[in-house]
Amino acid sequence: MKVIYFIFFTLFAVFAAVQFNDPDSFIWIITYGVVALVSLLRLFGIFQRTMVFILMILVGLYALLHVQYFWEWLVTSNKGELFGEMIYEKSYIEGTREFLGLVLADLTLAFHLYWKNI
Repeated sequence: MKVIYFIFFTLFAVFAAVQFNDPDSFIWIITYGVVALVSLLRLFGIFQRTMVFILMILVGLYALLHVQYFWEWLVTSNKGELFGEMIYEKSYIEGTREFLGLVLADLTLAFHLYWKNI
């Protein structure tokens, strides 16, 4: 399991590090940094179930604010736009990217929460 914790830590530390050019970088550095920190603490055998649960709820609630962008992207005909450059007239592109990042963060926290004894 330590390998998985290390992979999660590395992945989310990199996610946090590449957010510096984002206009709302503070939110994303904190969000991804917290998930990286939880993974690092798990790597060293430190686990606070209540803290991880609260973080999972907070990230999940924040993800709910982005669901409408994800839905808008789902009903568009050109799904490839998600992987291209940001188009300011299509705010659902950035909103969908943020939603998917939050879902990934929440799934990682859920992994830590529910697979604590593996």
